[in-house]
Amino acid sequence: MNYNPNIITISVLAGAGGDDAKDWAKMLLRMYSRYADLKNWKKQLVNDITLELRGEGAYSRLKEESGVHRLVRISPFDAKQLRHTSFALVEVLPELPDIEARHVQIPEKDLKIEFYRAGGPGGQNVNKVETAVRVVHLPTGVVTSSQVERSQALNRERALKLIKAKLVQLMEEKHEKEISNLRVKVKPEWGHEIRSYVLHPYKQVKDHRTGLKNSRVEEILGGNLDLLLEKKVK
Repeated sequence: MNYNPNIITISVLAGAGGDDAKDWAKMLLRMYSRYADLKNWKKQLVNDITLELRGEGAYSRLKEESGVHRLVRISPFDAKQLRHTSFALVEVLPELPDIEARHVQIPEKDLKIEFYRAGGPGGQNVNKVETAVRVVHLPTGVVTSSQVERSQALNRERALKLIKAKLVQLMEEKHEKEISNLRVKVKPEWGHEIRSYVLHPYKQVKDHRTGLKNSRVEEILGGNLDLLLEKKVK
């Protein structure tokens, strides 16, 4: 499949870890948003867990962010100030052009489409009309949603395009030729992490695939991902 290497969506889903995991997912999404700012890329929040980024070579720079990210820290949600470990799953997808998206056929029976009221600031239809759309691919459990567009039809189109891009990527990963052969991907929990961010008892980010370590955790979480990525993209 052809794709646009300069337009990507990044979704961050909370995994094991309760409130800490939900907070960790937000921290990661904020990290990618700030990285886009540093690169002067355009960005748009598609829903509460997904960013669309537009910038030269965006996919090649960030595609290896896909996977499970682990955080170790003193939990701000624990009254006893104990150390907690939490997980989040990052998904990076290139934009699937319209002409390619039309070639991806998904049986209607495999899709569950839900409508809900868009949240967040702005727009006359916020919290009044069910314009936001969530799409679930039932065989795999893959979920996408969109609430950024003004109409239900446009949000449905965007959510369907996103789910097709996810399924195409999953097919490529599993070397499958048919969408019907796909199954659920890795779960965000112990044993699957690609990178660990430790804030206590020491500070270090470690990429488990390359062995690369960096102690400048706050800078990285603040958006300076090039501290980890620059060696990969040169």
